[in-house]
Parts: sequence; structure tokens; C-alpha cells
Amino acid sequence: MNQIDKQETFDTEALRKKISEIRTIAPHERRESEASRELNPLARRIAEQFRTDTYSPNMIIGLMRLFEFTALFAIGYAVHAFYIAPRLDELLGYCGLIAGGSALTVGFLQLCDGYQVPLLRSAARALPRLIGCWTLAFAAMALALFLLKIGGTFSRLSFGGWYVFGAVFLVAERTFIAYSIRHWARNGTMERRAVIVGGGQPAKDLIRTLEHQSDNDIRICGIFDDRDERRSPVIVAGYPKLGTVTELVDFARLTRIDMLIIALPLTAEDRILELLKKLWILPVDIRLAAHANNLRFRPRSYSHVGQVPMLDIFDKPIADWDSVAKRVFDVFFSLLALALLWPVFIGAAIAVKVSSPGPIIFRQKRHGFNNETIEVYKFRSMYTHMSDPTARNAVTKGDPRVTPVGRFLRKSSIDELPQIFNVLKGQLSLVGPRPHAVLAQTADRTYSDVVEGYFARHRVKPGVTGWAQINGWRGEIDNDEKIKFRTAFDLYYIENWSLWFDLKILFLTPIRLLNTENAY
Repeated sequence: MNQIDKQETFDTEALRKKISEIRTIAPHERRESEASRELNPLARRIAEQFRTDTYSPNMIIGLMRLFEFTALFAIGYAVHAFYIAPRLDELLGYCGLIAGGSALTVGFLQLCDGYQVPLLRSAARALPRLIGCWTLAFAAMALALFLLKIGGTFSRLSFGGWYVFGAVFLVAERTFIAYSIRHWARNGTMERRAVIVGGGQPAKDLIRTLEHQSDNDIRICGIFDDRDERRSPVIVAGYPKLGTVTELVDFARLTRIDMLIIALPLTAEDRILELLKKLWILPVDIRLAAHANNLRFRPRSYSHVGQVPMLDIFDKPIADWDSVAKRVFDVFFSLLALALLWPVFIGAAIAVKVSSPGPIIFRQKRHGFNNETIEVYKFRSMYTHMSDPTARNAVTKGDPRVTPVGRFLRKSSIDELPQIFNVLKGQLSLVGPRPHAVLAQTADRTYSDVVEGYFARHRVKPGVTGWAQINGWRGEIDNDEKIKFRTAFDLYYIENWSLWFDLKILFLTPIRLLNTENAY
């Protein structure tokens, strides 16, 4: 048995090592995988049906925990305030005990899987566990009061009232939540959208397994496979094959897909790696279905979709609560920057207006999250009749298209300040890979032709500043090496993101901007 475990561990680690080497694919191998193809009408029509965002189960469950804690605390406080109206010197002790009881309830529910979606779907199934955790929290509070010998200072009747009203609230709230989750599941508001990669019998078995689970929250949007109809039928378990894996990249950029599930046996290692070379650039979770494999790994090797075991290949970066934290970070520091830098905004706007005719703000189409095209704002730094919205011709040292005021604005990066409004609109983050113009190129090649995995930069929102910029990779891109290094730093940022990392980059940016060597 130990020998089997060792072999399984070796196989898993070898596969993961090869996956980590995907980024070193030669450029000629990558061009085919990232080449854009026209989607067929059926695939485009289905993509249009799934363009709206859904509620993430993790987000809803997190809000539930916060809501239940807050509501139980409010009920306890109201009961005690109404019944005994504690004096100010007693209030702190009551609030501490009420907060502790509310937190214990949420903690016990978490420990006994009270926040799992299958249990939330059925209020009747959840009721014993719900009341049990609420009762256990009161027992823990009673034990603590007894051991601390302070039970006599608190009203037992008010705590009894809190227990009754709290239990009524929890039952009513969970009944409403169960109804809401079932309703959201029916209308597609709360679901995880998945695409099956690979067809034939493995895909059919996977779909049947998922469909037979009563607690399944997966919506299968279609199947993509490179094989022809002889080996991969056009209809699998009632779902249409929408195109090839290369076309899947375009499909995923038109719609809101949460997960790609590869339905291939682990023994098809070479084919799996070929698929991942094409798919890793997308901002989605990528899973390898393991339900039909003869190999059985240790339980911690798996995640699960319902009861179906999956091997995690790639995770969507900055998802769920991380995305909320990053958005709060962006809004807070953007408003702070506007409050501190408004004189700079006004001065730059006046200087641009009086120095040359034309608009103050220059708008340019750039790549945003998931390759979407966004319009980025800058203070105009070129003469209007010589401006280059496509950025086909990079600005060079002494470029005659740049105005004298614009040259100062570009060297100091003040021209980028209007992008704070892009941040407030949700199109950019303060920190992230810099957004490049849609047609930007070095020499006669676009960046995506030069750099393997270039579009993987777009798995997160682009930023006003970034890890590459504070490490000296800003300004003119006049050779292949510069864009390769920028992309490498951007991918490092995505894979190692944290709020502390964002804060470090944000505060280092003004210091590193003093180096204007490559800014023209």
C-alpha cells in the first residue's frame, strides 16, 4: 500500500511539474493556440446567453456568516436592553458575552458543515444541526460564566429570551435562504458555469455523474473538443459540441465561465498538456475530472464538484472575497489620491489646454480584463493632428509628436493620473499589469506574437501601476526583450498577489518614478 501511495504521489508531482513548464513553450507553438477563430453561430448564441454575472456561492455563504452573526448580536442586545436596560458600566460585559455567543454559533455551524450549499438548500435537513449549534453555543457560554464565577451578574431570563428569539430567527432565516437558493438555481442566478473539454464516452460519463447529484450547482454550457465526429460525437449526453479547443478561448472571452473541466483519463498526459498550453491564459478554474480514473490519490489531492473528485490544475486569480478586498483597496486609495492630488489634476489640465489646441483628455482603446477592450483616459501629451490612438508607433526619445508639456507629463507619469477615474469605474485596478493598446507592437510584430502567454496578463484587471513598472520596465518598448521581461514580472505579480503586495507596489511607485530613463 505504501508503494502504491509513493507511485501515485510521484505521478501527480510529475504532472504538476510539466504543467508548470507550460509557460516555456516556444512562440511558434503558441501562435496556433492563441490565434482567434470565428465562432460558429450556435456557440456565439450560447455565449450571449451567459454574459451576465452570477452570484458566487462562496460570496453568498460569506455574507450569510456575517449576517447571522450581526443579527444574533442585534437580537441579544435588543432583548437585554429591553428587559434589564444595563447600566453603562455593565453594558461592556453584556456586549462581550453576546458577541461571544454569536461568534460561537457561527463557528459551530462552520465546523458541522452548516454553511455547505447542499444543507442550505433544505431547511428541514438543516434544522437539527442549526438548533444544536445554537444550543451548544449557549452551553459554552453557561460553562464559561460558571468557571469564571460571574454568572450571577447576568440575567438568566433575558438570556432565555435571547435563546428563543434567536432560534426563531435562525429557523425563519434558513427557510428563506433555502427557498432563495432553490430559486436562484432555477433561474441561473447562483450557479457555477462550466465547459467540458474533451468529448466521447469520458465526457458523457462525467455529465451523467454531475446530473445525478441533487446538490449539483454546475451549469454545463457546452463541450469543446479537437477531435472529429468519428471519435467525438457532435452531441454528448444532450449537450452540443460547440467547437475546437482553440475556439473555446474566444468563447470564454465572450461569456462568464467559471470552470473548465477536462474530461480525459490521467493516462492521456501528453494530450492534457497540449490542452493546457492553450487554456492556461484564461481567468477561470481549470480542473481535471478524476471520477473515472483507476488511480486513487490521497484525499487531500482532490477538490470536489458536488461528489465528483477533481484534480486542481489552475485557479482563477483574485476571486471571490479577494476580489472584494482588492476593489475596496482600489476605491479607498483612488479617492484618497483625488483628495490629495486635485491641484495636480487642475494644473495639468490647464497646461495641456493652453499649450496646444485639442482636448485635454486623450482616450485610447486598450486590453482590459479577459481581453475585453476598454477606453483608458490620459492627459493628452501629443499634438492632436499627430496623435496615434492605435499606438502602432511607439513614442521614442525626442519624438516630434509629443508637445513640450506632454514630454514633462510623460516623464513624470502625470499623464496617467486620469486613469484613476477608470479605477473608480471598475475598468482598472490601481495595481496590476499595465494595459497596453490593442494594436501595440514592437518592430513589426504585436506583443502576443513576441511573448509566449502574453494574454495571461489579462487574467486580472490591468493597473495604473504595476510590479514591472517599479522594477524599471516602463516607457518605450523597442525590442522583444523588454516586452518579455514586462510580461514575466506581470505573471509573477498575478501568481503572488496579496493586498500587502499591492500596498508595497503602490507606495514604491512615486519613488521609482524618479527614474525617467525610459520614459519619453
